[in-house]
Amino acid sequence: MSEAPETSPTASRRTLLCGAAAVLAAGGTVAVTGCSSSASSSGSSSVAKGPVDLGPASAVPEGGGKVFREQKIVVTQPTAGQYKAFSAKCTHAGCIVDQVKNQQIQCPCHGSKFAIADGAVADGPAPSPLPAYTVTVEGGNLKVTPS
Repeated sequence: MSEAPETSPTASRRTLLCGAAAVLAAGGTVAVTGCSSSASSSGSSSVAKGPVDLGPASAVPEGGGKVFREQKIVVTQPTAGQYKAFSAKCTHAGCIVDQVKNQQIQCPCHGSKFAIADGAVADGPAPSPLPAYTVTVEGGNLKVTPS
């Protein structure tokens, strides 16, 4: 009589890490990030609904941009006088982008990069572009209205 070999499912590294984090969270409150391949829109730290005054437009360099971390907004100036605004929350795992360099918005968590002109994914693993916001310049100041 021969016995069938035992088979066990193999777990991915992400599954194991998320499982370990869930066990640790059972004893207290722990934020688990990176367990999903897409960003979620839950949480109380959402962006304001009305126009947000971000200060002088001159703070955003031409051909670059500036991350307004507290407001979770990134503003770019692809060409002189043309301002674009996007959510600063990466569409991969929800990390906040940290810089605009080499004409790309860059996420520090997993290396996603986005185009400054339209928020399109320039380099993954982000699955989709950064959501665009409405930006205007009033009295020399940037006013951004999240969508």
